[in-house]
Amino acid sequence: MVPALAGTFPPAALGRVGGRDGLAVPGPSVHGAVRPDLDAVFRRDYQRVVGVAARVLGSRDSAEDVAQEVFLAFNRSAVPAGEAAGWLSVAAAHTALNLLRSGRRRSAREEIAAAAGPPEAPDVADDVVTLDERRTVRAALARLPRKQAVALVLRHSGLSYADVAAALDMSPGSVGTTVRRAESALRKELNRHASPH
Repeated sequence: MVPALAGTFPPAALGRVGGRDGLAVPGPSVHGAVRPDLDAVFRRDYQRVVGVAARVLGSRDSAEDVAQEVFLAFNRSAVPAGEAAGWLSVAAAHTALNLLRSGRRRSAREEIAAAAGPPEAPDVADDVVTLDERRTVRAALARLPRKQAVALVLRHSGLSYADVAAALDMSPGSVGTTVRRAESALRKELNRHASPH
């Protein structure tokens, strides 16, 4: 189930549960104004925002937390609803990259704690290798220049070159170059930090 913005808006701010998806949509807030277009933008763009954040973080739960933060920021912004899709995608990528970068220390502690636990069954070895590879890619992504990392994430999240260009205020022709440079930089980061065998 897609989470509402519950817990982030005061209880009085949550209005009706609407639509066939059962989303709780924000209603009038006693502590601050809720944009009149927030409901429509939230319903239209929530899945895309979660998808962008999940590409960076690899966790649906963390991506949903990022989406809540991004929609709260949108509610406080003056971004027109017609321009929200690009703004929200970029905000999701930036917020997820910030979380990824700040989460590296936490991740290292979790890995140490997991290593101290019971040995893993042999049938999960492939899952462990895949998980480790994903962590390595995410760590390399976090080391890329921000504009390259965001362009790469947005493009691989399904946004067109035109959408990426509009979201990042770039010319459409430069998006391909930026994405190719980001892919090349990502490969170099992965090779540089690869463990010798």
